[in-house]
Amino acid sequence: MTSIIDQIEKENMKQEVPVFSIGDTVKVGVRIKEGDKERIQGFEGVVIARKNGGIRETFTVRKISNGVGVERTFPLHSPLIASVDVIRKGKPRRAKLYYVRALTGKAAKIKSAENN
Repeated sequence: MTSIIDQIEKENMKQEVPVFSIGDTVKVGVRIKEGDKERIQGFEGVVIARKNGGIRETFTVRKISNGVGVERTFPLHSPLIASVDVIRKGKPRRAKLYYVRALTGKAAKIKSAENN
């Protein structure tokens, strides 16, 4: 039974998965359908979590929009995800960055990987 499930999961997994990690600032291109038209909308923010593995893998991106924190969780292998572009590499010291939710302004910045 599990071999059938594994086979279906392999067929639906993306072949080229973008390389990014926790703390990176990414721009996620999401396919939005409006009536019969389709467009790609960008969602730019910091990756605060990655969960699970395989086809069930998800990642959470957080951004500040008009002074309000907005988090969105994306399935990594979803066909609705058009692209994930890394804008800035981060160098966090935690596996999950949930503590960023309580911080504002400069305190919420993640150290850059370039500055070592």
